[in-house]
Amino acid sequence: MSANPPTGLAIRPSACPLDCPDHCSLDVTVADARVVRIAGSRRSPLTRGFICTKVRRFGDRVYGPHRLRQPALRQGAKGAGDFRPVGWDEALDQVAARLRATAEQHGAASILPLSYGGSNGMLSQGTTDARLFRRLGAARLARTVCAAPTGMAMRGLYGKMPGVAFEDYIHAKMIVVWGANPSDSGIHLVPIIRQAQAQGASLVVVDPRRTPLAKQADLHLALRPGTDLPLALALIRWLFAHGGADRAFLEAHTTGAEALGARAETWTLERAAAVCDLDANDIQRFAERYGATSPAVIRSGWGQERNRNGGSATAAILALPAVAGKFGVRGGGFTMSNSSAWKLDAEPLIAAEPPDVPSVNMNRLGRHLLGLAAPKVHALFVYNANPLATLPEQERVRAGLAREDLFTVVFEQVMTDTARYADVVLPATTFLEHRELQKGYGAMSLQEGRPVIAPVGEARPNIEVFADLIRRLGFENKGEAQDATAFAEHLLAPIDAGGIAALARGEVLDPPSGARPVMFVDHGPRTADGKVHLFPQELDAQTPHGLYTYQEDPGSERYPLALISPATRRTISSTLGELHRGRVAVEIHPTDAARRGIANGDAVKVWNALGEVHSLARLSADLRPGVVFLPKGIWSHNTDNGATANALVPATLADLGGGACFNDARVEIARR
Repeated sequence: MSANPPTGLAIRPSACPLDCPDHCSLDVTVADARVVRIAGSRRSPLTRGFICTKVRRFGDRVYGPHRLRQPALRQGAKGAGDFRPVGWDEALDQVAARLRATAEQHGAASILPLSYGGSNGMLSQGTTDARLFRRLGAARLARTVCAAPTGMAMRGLYGKMPGVAFEDYIHAKMIVVWGANPSDSGIHLVPIIRQAQAQGASLVVVDPRRTPLAKQADLHLALRPGTDLPLALALIRWLFAHGGADRAFLEAHTTGAEALGARAETWTLERAAAVCDLDANDIQRFAERYGATSPAVIRSGWGQERNRNGGSATAAILALPAVAGKFGVRGGGFTMSNSSAWKLDAEPLIAAEPPDVPSVNMNRLGRHLLGLAAPKVHALFVYNANPLATLPEQERVRAGLAREDLFTVVFEQVMTDTARYADVVLPATTFLEHRELQKGYGAMSLQEGRPVIAPVGEARPNIEVFADLIRRLGFENKGEAQDATAFAEHLLAPIDAGGIAALARGEVLDPPSGARPVMFVDHGPRTADGKVHLFPQELDAQTPHGLYTYQEDPGSERYPLALISPATRRTISSTLGELHRGRVAVEIHPTDAARRGIANGDAVKVWNALGEVHSLARLSADLRPGVVFLPKGIWSHNTDNGATANALVPATLADLGGGACFNDARVEIARR
C-alpha cells in the first residue's frame, strides 16, 4: 500500500471478515484517506448489495474513542485501563524479554497464546503467530469455544464435505432451520427462504426462542435447551419404523445404520416430547413431512452444540438426510460449514512443527490462570480474542487476569475488557488497513481484501508484529517468508493466474468444484471409504457415555431456569461490543416473571453458584417458559455490575470436542 493514500473520493472493494457465514463483498467509500461509508456490493451474488448494521458501523471502530493507536505499558492497577504510551521498540523489547524470562523461570509451556479466528482472515492467524509460539514451545491452545463439537460430528460422519449452497435453498420444498437464527447471523439466507416459501416450500424452525423465521414457520418446535438430541433421535426412530428410511441409499452409501437405529430405538415420540417439553403430535408432523418431501434441506447451526449433548445432537441432526435419503438433488441435504470448499494450507510455510507440550482448553482458561489446572499460565498473549467477554467462568477469568505475577500482552484493535488487564497493549490494524485473504463458511467463496486506508495511528498487522518478535527472540531462519505477500502467494499457489488476478481486482472466486455443487452428485463424503459413517466408532469411544446417549438436564430446584446467550443483531461475537453502550436487559417469559413478582423494566439479578449479573428485566413471550436470555458478546459496560452471561456459565464440556456448555447454565432470577 502506498505510504500516501490518494485524496479525493474513491470506492474500493473489500470483504467482510467477521464471524458470519455470509462472507459479504463490500464497497468502501474513502474520502481524503478516511473511510466514510461501508456498503454491500454485488460482486458476491449472496451479498446482493446489502449488509448488516454491524458492518456498516465498522468505521466507528476504526476512528472511535476506544481505538488503540499506539503501544502502551500499564502504569495503574490491573483492570483500571491506565496505560502510558511508548514506542514499538520499547514495547516489543519488553514483550520479548518477559517471554524469555518466563520460559527460563517456569518453562515455555507456561506461556499461553490465546486467540480465536472467527473474525479474522487467513493472514491474521495461523502464519507468523503459529511460527513464533511453536518455536518458543508455548502451550497449545484448544480453540474449543465454538464449533468444536459440531466440527467433530461433521468430520466423523461425512469428513470435511461441503453442504448445500445457500442459493440452492430456493429449490427446496422443505427447509429446516435448526440451532441457527439467520435473521441475526447470516441475514442473506432470509430472503432466499422467504422466496422458497412463496414458491410453496414448508419451513420448520427448531429453537427455544420464537425467532423472526420461527414466527413465519409452518412449524416451530420451541424445545428445552439441551434436548436437541432426543428430538433428532425420535425423528430417526420414526423414519426407520414408518417407511421413511431410504434403505437403498443406506445400503449403498453408509455404514453404522443399524447401530444408529439401536441408539434411537428407545426414543419414542412420547418420550422425546416429555423430555423436550413439546407436543408429540408436532414431532410426528415434522417426521411425516420430512420423510415425504424432496428436496429437503437442513440448515444446521451451532446453537445445539452449546450444551452437554452438543456433539451427539449435531451428529443425529446430520444423520437425518442420510437416513431419509435426501441427497442427490439440488436443494437437498444439509448445510453446516462450507469452509472446506477451499483447500488452502499455510502449514508448509510456518516451518515449525507443533511442540509436544500441554494443551489448554480455552473454556477452562480461568482455572489455568489461577493454577487450578495444569499447566498454570504465567504469561498470556491475547490476540484476535476478548476472553473476559467470551469464555465460561467469567469471574475466574477476571481473577486470573488480575494476578500481579501474570504477564499479559493484548494485541488488539480497541480497548476491550480484557485489554484493561494487560501489562502491554499493542495496537492492531483492522481489515480495512491490511491485506487479507478470506474464505466463507456459508458462502462458498474466496476473497482478497486489500488495504483501503493507511493504518490509524501506529497500528500494525499481526503478521508483521509476530515476525518482529521472532527476530527479537532469535527464532528466525534465514530467508524464510515473513510478510503478507509471501504467505498470500503460498496460500494462493493452487489457484491459476486468472483467479489470482481476479482476486486482486476485488472479484469473488468460486471454489474448484463450482459455486453450487450438489451433494452426492458433484462430491461425496470425504471419509476414508467415501461413505457416511452414521455410527463412527471413534466418536463413540470419545463421548463420556457413548455417542447418541442423552445426558439429563443440569437444572435443580435452586436453579431451575435455563440461561441461553445466542447472537443478536448487535453482537454475533464480542467484536464491535464497544459500539453498543446501553444497558442490555435480561429477557424472561411473562409466566416466569409473574411467579417471581417481576415486572417489565424492574432491576433484577440473575445468579447461580458461579456469580451474578445485575441488569433490567424485559418480559418476552418469544421465549419459551423456563428460559431466560442474555445476548452473546456483550461487554462489562452493558450490565449494572460489569458481569455478563458468561459469569454464570460452567466450565463443563460438551460430549465431543471439549466444547463450551453455554446453554447448560442454570440460574434463578429475582428483583433487586
